[in-house]
Amino acid sequence: MHTHDELAPADEHPTSPVRPRMTRTRLGIFAATCVVYAAIVVGVVTTSWPVRFDWQVMLFRPYKQWPEIHTFLDYFIVLGQRGPTAVAVAAWLGWCTYKHKTLRPLLVLGTSLLLLNVTVGAAKLGMGRLGPHYATAVGSNEMFAGGDIFPSGHTANAVVTWGVLAYLATTPRARRIASVAAAMLALGVGMTTVYLGTHWMSDVTLGWTAGLLVLLVLPWFEPLMARAEVWLLALGRRLAERRAPAAAPAAPHAPVPLGAPRGPADDELPVREPVGAGSRPGGAALRVPDGRPHLPPRPHTARSERTPVTPTGSRRPPHADRAPRTSPLGPNAGRGRPTGN
Repeated sequence: MHTHDELAPADEHPTSPVRPRMTRTRLGIFAATCVVYAAIVVGVVTTSWPVRFDWQVMLFRPYKQWPEIHTFLDYFIVLGQRGPTAVAVAAWLGWCTYKHKTLRPLLVLGTSLLLLNVTVGAAKLGMGRLGPHYATAVGSNEMFAGGDIFPSGHTANAVVTWGVLAYLATTPRARRIASVAAAMLALGVGMTTVYLGTHWMSDVTLGWTAGLLVLLVLPWFEPLMARAEVWLLALGRRLAERRAPAAAPAAPHAPVPLGAPRGPADDELPVREPVGAGSRPGGAALRVPDGRPHLPPRPHTARSERTPVTPTGSRRPPHADRAPRTSPLGPNAGRGRPTGN
């Protein structure tokens, strides 16, 4: 297979060629392919030699001649199915897109598949040809009968899907190798459908022509794909900026969310700085107490250890006519009864 650099987008390497353009040679091939496309359609519609050749191949019944390769061809035809091939090629081109930071490979694949679906799908529905297994009369062209096999979708898809790799190749050697590989795959897929009896030979021929026309017109869509790439990249940047979190304004005290773990600094008590000088006149540093700033430090005592406060003097109200029950205590109090005068 080819290296990644050989199949990388053309505008990512300084020495790689520019994007393909509609040159005179390409215009000549495009015109010749259109003539072949029209000749096949006219030959089938008029029931001329393409239809006679179709019936000769059909009556030969190839699927009964070599039954030993039938199982292999059932798996090989998957290379022409649109879903599996588009996923495989898109994965490879997506890696090229990520590595080289350009959307062109995926845009080329998407544009080619869109053109393929529109052109081939419209031709299928417009001409409505029935397949060999549903033919109604020998020698008829089976056109405009509600079918959808003309041109062959498997064949056209094989040409476009694998041909995109050759279209995106950046060196002449890689382009030649990829072109030959895509042509061999498309040839094998087309002949497999004829062998299995799902398509007429003219269906396959028109499928090859339709797929080649899609690849030939891709240079006309290069400016549109370039503008789409610029727009998509700008849209991606705007979406990324909207999803980015806005910077919160700086606050002196940020709120602490509920349930946040407490740090060791949260358990420390604030210390009020004393008014005035930070040190005593003698030069000794002013020692700040460890307690709270609004309460002096003192030992904690229980209620039972506190000394009751008793008011001084007698609790009886003073009265002028009332004499004291006892005389004031003197120096001889308690030694005997007092004697009268």
